[in-house]
Amino acid sequence: MSLIWPIPALLTWALAWGIYLGLGQVGAGGVAAFVAALLVSGLPAWTGRTPWRRVFMVAGFPLSLVASGAATGLPAWAWLLPLALLLLLYPLNTWRDAPLFPTPSAALDGLAASAPLPPGSKVVDAGCGLGAGLMALRRAYPDAQIHGMEWSWPLTVLCALRCRFARVKRADIWVADWSGYDLVYLFQRPESMARAMEKAGNELAAGRWLVSLEFEAVTFKPSARLETVAGKPVWLYQTPFRRR
Repeated sequence: MSLIWPIPALLTWALAWGIYLGLGQVGAGGVAAFVAALLVSGLPAWTGRTPWRRVFMVAGFPLSLVASGAATGLPAWAWLLPLALLLLLYPLNTWRDAPLFPTPSAALDGLAASAPLPPGSKVVDAGCGLGAGLMALRRAYPDAQIHGMEWSWPLTVLCALRCRFARVKRADIWVADWSGYDLVYLFQRPESMARAMEKAGNELAAGRWLVSLEFEAVTFKPSARLETVAGKPVWLYQTPFRRR
């Protein structure tokens, strides 16, 4: 269930403060308690729907620590930790790509009817995040080999633990080779669709599929369009792509 903003930020800050104060009560040093609070609260901070929300969720605890006057015992270098944590969760070279938006559970219902694949086909979620898209792909193609690519290594680890049925690896989706897949699924952004179509057109064999949630490659003719979740159309393109 989605929480109305800023409730996710408030809960994240409360979690960080609870860890910080709790560790202080059992005798942990200020720096150790600060680091632990940042690391634990950094995971829910990743669920922020935009980069700026993630910044607020990560930075809220250290800023409130300063405002409270409880941070006087921390060394100056400790204040680089929130930035380091944000960069760890959201590396700089992914800022040009889509933020973490999970695939709605029913968004890919009916996909197999429009893009049929034989058993054992290889399907990949390019930018799998925490695995919502992998789960939707598994429901659509229960007999396929499900793969996931994700650049953030914390998300890669969490996704692999959450989606043990899939082969999840840390990879830059724009550098990784797509030629071994029968279907590439992505939930990107409008600005990156031209790049995705060019890469798929160059690397996917004839008859393979590129499937995009929500965003259309406007200069190409889709092979099909689905919309099982209102406002979340699914655009299907089969190679060789056809221009409008």
